[in-house]
Amino acid sequence: MILFQQVQAQLLANPKTWLITGVAGFIGSNLLETLLKLNQKVVGLDNFATGHQRNLDEVQILVTPEQWADFRFIKGDIRNLDDCKKAMLFTQYSAVSSQHLPVDYILHQAALGSVPRSLEDPITTNQSNIDGFLNMLVAARDAKVKRFVYAASSSTYGDHPGLPKIEDRIGRPLSPYAVTKYVNELYADVFARAYGFKTIGLRYFNIFGQRQDPNGAYAAVIPKWIAALIKNEPVYINGTGETSRDFCYIKNAVQANLLAAISDNPEAVNQVYNVAVGDRTDLNQLFALLRDGLAAKYSALKNVQPVYRDFRAGDVMHSQADISKAVKLLEYQPTYTIRQGLAKALEWYVVNV
Repeated sequence: MILFQQVQAQLLANPKTWLITGVAGFIGSNLLETLLKLNQKVVGLDNFATGHQRNLDEVQILVTPEQWADFRFIKGDIRNLDDCKKAMLFTQYSAVSSQHLPVDYILHQAALGSVPRSLEDPITTNQSNIDGFLNMLVAARDAKVKRFVYAASSSTYGDHPGLPKIEDRIGRPLSPYAVTKYVNELYADVFARAYGFKTIGLRYFNIFGQRQDPNGAYAAVIPKWIAALIKNEPVYINGTGETSRDFCYIKNAVQANLLAAISDNPEAVNQVYNVAVGDRTDLNQLFALLRDGLAAKYSALKNVQPVYRDFRAGDVMHSQADISKAVKLLEYQPTYTIRQGLAKALEWYVVNV
């Protein structure tokens, strides 16, 4: 039995109280679904800047009424310290009284993502990703939360040319977004040293899967291309298509979050980890996988070709993770390859696009 299975059994036997920031987003709603199905109590915080009520509505359908009753949603903003402090308690009401349960673990997913967005509006990106992050750290420290797991980013590697990417070898940031995510790591490290506060950062590598938004100017490549193919719209590739990424299915990221929160390995705490599968897929290969995966249902796609255009500012040419640190210290074992993850994701997008 892999450790993640043991952790799930442990949580079912001994439920905890969690806070998910960015709970209405792609990753946040998938974490919510998993935790509620494990009968955990969950507080969710979101301002709907990039998240959607429809994600929460879908999770409600996928869990039992009893499990949904263990979810408390707060519409609030991490840029507001009072909202962060309010989210540190799960309030449970009964016919005769109310009970306030302190949050045990935080899964901090709230942020303004997207390299292009940060290049166009660095101030708002900084406010959400640095000011908001510091607010969450302060509120969590004051509430004596057991562990603070946060979404870091592979963008932190910047212009370092080495492959695969190893956690302690980074270059200079290539975007304001990358700066903000690196500052998150610096703040987490300072809070560990100055206050003894336990944190773990997860450097996500191109996470994809169900409920990832295909719409908008800053949509990620996989949902954007899937939606375009289904709607018979052009698929644009920036550059020659040889740009490659370590695409990681959402279930792998969920596993990493829970392992990071629950790990009893003292060496695992106050670290950052790559969350990926340790493989590379270039954009031409990705396009072929998506087109072929959809062609069985949409026969007109069999001979569709992408449209090539200029390389995008702030992007790196290649990215691939070394996941050995997470494997060793967290016992992380990704269970989905890109092909397996895409098969699951495509099922969802066919129904929901």
